Amino acid sequence: MTDWPDVWLIVPCYNEGQVIEEVVRHARQTFPNIVCVDDGSKDDSAKGIRAGGAHLVQHPVNLGQGAAIQTGIEYARKQPGAKYFVTFDADGQHRIEDVLTMLERLRSEDVDIVVGTRFRGDVQESVPLIKRIVLKTVVLLSPRTRKLGLTDAHNGLRVFNKKVADEMNITLNGMGHASEIVELIGVRNWRVTEEPVTILYTEYSMSKGQSLINGVNILFDTMLKGRAH
Repeated sequence: MTDWPDVWLIVPCYNEGQVIEEVVRHARQTFPNIVCVDDGSKDDSAKGIRAGGAHLVQHPVNLGQGAAIQTGIEYARKQPGAKYFVTFDADGQHRIEDVLTMLERLRSEDVDIVVGTRFRGDVQESVPLIKRIVLKTVVLLSPRTRKLGLTDAHNGLRVFNKKVADEMNITLNGMGHASEIVELIGVRNWRVTEEPVTILYTEYSMSKGQSLINGVNILFDTMLKGRAH
C-alpha cells in the first residue's frame, strides 16, 4: 500500500453496514488513505468502517450524499501530501481498476478532473434500461452537461486534483450535488474528460440504487439552484 500515498478515496456512506467493511478492505489493498463519511447511518456502518481500516467522520444526522462528499473532501484536502482525490461509492459498485486508469490519465494528461461514464464504448450495455433512460434524460435536459461534452454526469466515480478539491464547495446536500459539480466544472473552468467505467450492478446495490423518482428529484434540485442564481 505504498504506491499511492498521495491519493485519498472519499466514500459517502449511509446504512451500508452489510458491505462497507469488505469494500474498504478491498480498496485499502491499493489505496491506504480512505475517509468514509457515515452520514447518520442507523445501522452498524461505523463499526464496519473502523474494522476495514478507513478514517471515519460521522454526521450526527442524515444530511444527504452531497453533504457527505463535501465533508469527505474537506477532511481529505487537509491531509499532508494529499494531491489526488477519488469519490467512490460505498455499496461495491465501483472497481479499483477503473480508479487506477483514471488516476493515470489525471497524472499524465492536461486535465483537472476525470469523470466516469457508463455511456462510451461497450460498458453501457450493462446499465439497466430504466437507469439508462433516467441518466440520459438528465444529460439531455442539462445545457451545461452537453456543453462540456459529458455523457454521464451522475456517475459517482470521479478523480480530481488538489486544485479542484480546494475549490470544491458543494451546497446541494442531496442527489442534486452531481449536477452542481458539473456546474462547478464549467464555472471554475476545470479541465475535464471522461473515462469509460464498468459499474457492478449487484442485487444488493440495485436494491439501494437510484430510482426514476430520484432522477426527477435531481432535475428538480438542479433547476431550483439555477433559479436561485
